[in-house]
Amino acid sequence: MAPPPSAVPPRIHRALDGLNFFLADVRDGLGPYLAIYLLAVRGPEQGWNPATIGFVITLAGLIGLAAQTPVGAFIDRSRHKRAVIIAAAVAVTLSCVVLPFITDFRAVAATQSLAAIAGTVFPPALAAITLGLVGPRAFSRRIGRNEAFNHAGNAASAALAAGTAILFGPVVVFWIMGILAVLSIGATLLIPAGAIDDDVARGLGHGAAAGGPARPSGWRALLECRPLLVFAVLMAVFHLANAAMLPSLGQLLTTVVGQNHATSLIAACIVAAQCVMVPVSYLAGLKADLWGRKPIFLAAFGILALRGLLYTLSHDPFWLLAVQLLDGFGAGIFGALFPVVVADLTRGTGRFNVSQGAIATAHALGAALSATLAGGIIVGYGYSAAFLALGAIAALGFLGYWWLMPETLDRRALAEEAAQPRPGPAAPA
Repeated sequence: MAPPPSAVPPRIHRALDGLNFFLADVRDGLGPYLAIYLLAVRGPEQGWNPATIGFVITLAGLIGLAAQTPVGAFIDRSRHKRAVIIAAAVAVTLSCVVLPFITDFRAVAATQSLAAIAGTVFPPALAAITLGLVGPRAFSRRIGRNEAFNHAGNAASAALAAGTAILFGPVVVFWIMGILAVLSIGATLLIPAGAIDDDVARGLGHGAAAGGPARPSGWRALLECRPLLVFAVLMAVFHLANAAMLPSLGQLLTTVVGQNHATSLIAACIVAAQCVMVPVSYLAGLKADLWGRKPIFLAAFGILALRGLLYTLSHDPFWLLAVQLLDGFGAGIFGALFPVVVADLTRGTGRFNVSQGAIATAHALGAALSATLAGGIIVGYGYSAAFLALGAIAALGFLGYWWLMPETLDRRALAEEAAQPRPGPAAPA
């Protein structure tokens, strides 16, 4: 295993590893556990069913969606990226740990919406810190390593939830989140602020801030770059197909095995998929500069389509757990390559983070609509119909990426960047 071609000290790499590991359970809020908690603990007697749960998830997603691009622009301008991550971790955690103490529908929707807004900070901020630390040449490999540790963290926290939920019930996920939030803050503080080149972190060259755009616009970046716009649409399609699969699986398991075992089983599903994501993410980041981005992304769409089909063949819990392993391939590839493709298309513009935010707005829209789409199909036609519909959407995304999306790897630009000496971070303006 070759080390990343970067002059960053190993202790900083280890701190970044720890940040991605501990932040894994915090950055997505409750995720699929929200559906299980509301269905199993609150239940229909309090007005919670797949349709109402889907509405809350969609509402939070839409509110978070509106924050994506402004957050990206803020991160481009910010020279305090560590503080931004810490504040977001605190906000997400507090929004989730209060859930057992509130019962009103509006209060639940409000807390999850706040968590969604804060959650938009993590992907662009982590990518920006990484790019500012290692530079473009080592970025794809380091992002793959980030995602590997992120998925390992998800697997560890899900395994802990699976082992303790039987004793303490679904509420245990709130305790785990609080502990990991504290540890993620500690890991963030171990990354020296001075080691982050804030100009490189927004997609500019070293010391190029003065000549770069002072107020970059994510929407303008999309409209001016057709491949970036196509990529945004395709990422929305990917999440429209993918986002509702795991929550729908959690609801299906609740009906199959009962609420007492649903949390442990969905945690087992998450652990299994995350264990697959660890090597897949690392391999995708390691080979992206050799194989190119396009064939790897096509594999992600194809596997997602297959996953939707296979869920319909049996409702046996062990079969569903086996099929969930495929999530490790699709999600692992997406997490490793999404920021890499955006970095390819925005190199030298100073719009890396705001473009991430704009594209994240598109795929958040897809994810938000996914929950409502799946919930409505489940209520009207059943779980198999919902999984088939989601798989068909993924198949359309495969065809779209194949026909419309160019290869974004620019080997000449990487070679030129590698030939340039890497100075220290630019002084703050």
